[in-house]
Amino acid sequence: MDEVRTRFAPSPTGFMHIGNLRTCLYAYLYAKKAGGKFILRIEDTDQGRLVEGAVDVIYRTLEKAGIDHDEGPDKDGGVGPYVQSERKDIYIEYAKRLVEIGGAYYCFCTKERLDTLTGEGGIKKYDKHCLNLSKDEVNARLQAGEPYVIRQNIPLEGVSEYDDLVYGHIAVPNADMEDNILIKSDGMPTYNFANVVDDHLMNITHVIRGMEYLSSTPKYNLMYDAFGWERPTYIHLPPIMKDAQRKLSKRYGDANFEDFLAKGYLPEAIVNYIALLGWSPKGNEEKLSMEQLKEQFGVDGLSKSPSIFDEPKMRWLNAEYIKAMTPSEFTQVALPYYEQSEVKGKFDYDKLSKLLIPRTEILSEIPDKINFLARFGSYDISMYEHKKMKITVALAKDILQGALPLLQQQSEWSDEALKATLSSYAEARAVKSGQVFLPLRLAITAAAVTPGGATEIAELLGKEESLARLKYSLSLLENA
Repeated sequence: MDEVRTRFAPSPTGFMHIGNLRTCLYAYLYAKKAGGKFILRIEDTDQGRLVEGAVDVIYRTLEKAGIDHDEGPDKDGGVGPYVQSERKDIYIEYAKRLVEIGGAYYCFCTKERLDTLTGEGGIKKYDKHCLNLSKDEVNARLQAGEPYVIRQNIPLEGVSEYDDLVYGHIAVPNADMEDNILIKSDGMPTYNFANVVDDHLMNITHVIRGMEYLSSTPKYNLMYDAFGWERPTYIHLPPIMKDAQRKLSKRYGDANFEDFLAKGYLPEAIVNYIALLGWSPKGNEEKLSMEQLKEQFGVDGLSKSPSIFDEPKMRWLNAEYIKAMTPSEFTQVALPYYEQSEVKGKFDYDKLSKLLIPRTEILSEIPDKINFLARFGSYDISMYEHKKMKITVALAKDILQGALPLLQQQSEWSDEALKATLSSYAEARAVKSGQVFLPLRLAITAAAVTPGGATEIAELLGKEESLARLKYSLSLLENA
């Protein structure tokens, strides 16, 4: 069997859309599962849509996503160039060859003439006007420097058919297809032509792309057949939807990889979640590393149905990745968020990480979760009132007054040791442990909601700061 070769061929027109990244990921996983090669090709023939810096975005995205291409503009595999704008002469050569064998023809129609064309139902469709120009007339007009395009010559009758590994047998009447332009008037190819030539010359065995190309693929097959080339195997993918009606789009919010990174998602969690949009692993496990994805990915798990992008599900998965981290690993990815918070440089970040790991879904939550540590001051003592736990301001004051001397005498200032001391204190007072821990947490944080309990935060603050805050809070309660 020939070596499996797949490709990802993005246009450098801006950010990396989640749908594009999924196509890239599946092409990569399919090749790796088969022990084959994954090729990166830059499709930049539509010069008017190019965005400066977009090629860098492509490389940056693949690197952060952990998708390593075997060949590409920066890794020559012997079938380059891998940038379409550098292959112009190749396309012209094959377009002329296609003209010679009857699969294409020169078209000299002006824009004015094309604007007059109408087909069935008012739909514009080219009428093959230039197909029957004699060879001499074509040569004369070319010699005169008359502007032209090269169009594909699609049969008027018959049906073009092929089999897709996801959608099965596809048949499109030739009459439903148009003689699309293959070479534009500026000499650059359209996607319709360049992708066929490139996939053949780069020995691509499996073409993986969105289902919007299902009905266009017969046009490409006609070119493969005209040249006498072997068709690749096709794997078309269902769309990713924002909801039941709308495709995922930049207009509807974050649809791009770098947006999600900026929101504090881990790249491996994003990739893991995207892998599940349209593909189901055989087991029940959803948290899958790249190595596990390579081992498990297969066409049999691909769905024909559109996938709904569910960001809460991706948040949950991101939290699962965070929970699996050590404090030092978490500190490494959380560092930018620590540095932009109000507690910058004031605490041991690894201790902070230990507190946050089980309580963080996305990294961008971090500043809001920890800024309370730097904002201690006057507050409304009514927050000590807690009906469900039967805590009143009076009880809180009494509990804290009794806890203060115990904490002042505490030699080991750790979460475990503090918990043991305060649990014994609650038992001696014949109160529930929550009636001790909640007032203490409020007293040393002045915040109704915090990550972590009283003793975890006390350990983080240290004995001196914790006692200073406790004394201040007691002064507020005693003067109330």
